[in-house]
Amino acid sequence: MKKTFLFKLAQLSLVSLIRETYHPNAYLSNIRNVKLGLRARTQILNVLEKRQADAKTIGSEANMPYRVVMHHLKLLEAEGTVERRGSRPYVWVLTGLGQKRLVNLN
Repeated sequence: MKKTFLFKLAQLSLVSLIRETYHPNAYLSNIRNVKLGLRARTQILNVLEKRQADAKTIGSEANMPYRVVMHHLKLLEAEGTVERRGSRPYVWVLTGLGQKRLVNLN
């Protein structure tokens, strides 16, 4: 019994390593969350966690087209996760709302 449990636990660990992880705030409540959108929002949020930036800079750092970045920034803004500041070109910042990443407790 114990051997079977340990084997299943090892399988779950391997599956979790293979499964792609997304930023907790990449999930939106009012739209369908597909992998491509989750990936894009995760890249955008990772850039914004490092520093505030305009959409062009976010696009170049995340290696994404400007229109894709703007689309997802507007979705994140509607959700309350990010906000724009200043005048054009707007600087996008994280609001602090939403889920936080779990840190390594080791």
